[in-house]
Amino acid sequence: MGYLTLAGAIAAEVAATTAMKYSEGFSKLLPTVLTAIGYVISFLLLAQTLKSVGIGTAYAIWSGVGTATIAVLGLALFGEALTLTKVAGIVLIVGGVVVLNLGGAH
Repeated sequence: MGYLTLAGAIAAEVAATTAMKYSEGFSKLLPTVLTAIGYVISFLLLAQTLKSVGIGTAYAIWSGVGTATIAVLGLALFGEALTLTKVAGIVLIVGGVVVLNLGGAH
């Protein structure tokens, strides 16, 4: 159940961050409200996740997967350029999450 709530926390965080981009500096009401609601939901679900998943593992996955997903969405939705540096960064993020999880495995 912990990893299911973690997936929800990641989805809410990604949705909130995407809405933040559409809010144009919090000048548009609906995306601003969606940003706030998304982050509240994300933190609530992350807090529930921490009841059954270690904090290091949960936070590494939450932040790493969220960051990598936002980077990909930046390419797909906002026309950001795909550079070798961005690809390397995403690979390093995912690799870091994997290494952190392997280091915490029993």
